[in-house]
Amino acid sequence: MSTPVVDEETQLGYTPPYKPNYAKFGFGSDTVRNHFVAMMGEFVGTFTFLWSAFMIAQIANHDTSITEGANAAKIIMISFGFGFGVMVGVFMTFRVSGGNLNPAVTLTLMLARAIPPVRGVLMWISQMVAGMAAAAAASAMTPGEILFANGLGGGCSRSRGVFIEAFGTFILCITVLMMAVEKSRAAVFAPFVIGIALFIGHLICVYYTGAGLNPARSFGPCIAAASFTDYHWIYWVGPALGAVLAWSVWQIWKWLDYETTNPGQDAEM
Repeated sequence: MSTPVVDEETQLGYTPPYKPNYAKFGFGSDTVRNHFVAMMGEFVGTFTFLWSAFMIAQIANHDTSITEGANAAKIIMISFGFGFGVMVGVFMTFRVSGGNLNPAVTLTLMLARAIPPVRGVLMWISQMVAGMAAAAAASAMTPGEILFANGLGGGCSRSRGVFIEAFGTFILCITVLMMAVEKSRAAVFAPFVIGIALFIGHLICVYYTGAGLNPARSFGPCIAAASFTDYHWIYWVGPALGAVLAWSVWQIWKWLDYETTNPGQDAEM
């Protein structure tokens, strides 16, 4: 007995959406198309995150009511801007590109083999371009000089600044690894927790280093202002060290089968 032929629409129960011929748009394969989509996602997400945060930091830094010491209100406002800015950016793009929005985070994910090297390099390019575009847009839209560039403060030295940047970035990157790479019931909260991690990192770092924690964030304002400090390197070395440290801790936990130490965390309540 022959099997009746069932068309695709009957089989699916609905009419499938039109699938364009990607080749005619210059995409020779799905791999190329996926790389392009990931780059677009990282650009849009990073731009949205950093433009929002730069605008908030520009407003906060106009407050000159305290000329010496830490201005708690300013620090909290800037921390909210970056923490909630990245939260929105990650929620917006995690299904498109993974919502890295930070070359240091991408480095951690490349080391963890969650992102292939070619994709990671392309995402770095997109993130850096987005950082420059966001800084240029924020500068063009606000009067006066750029007030959202990173700089050492509170008597912090370059060597201290490197380690403050490294440990602040570590908090962010280990959170990404445990909330997004490690699949668990808590993964649904990943964008929210990642935002809180960056918020905490900024509360720690803003006063002493300006809280880079992201080379795209630090590089963009310098390009927009056409001015680099002679210690700009700390905003690259520190986050890179933090990214590697986060991967190292995660890797040790994986080697030691951390899942068996405290089992049942993902069991049904």
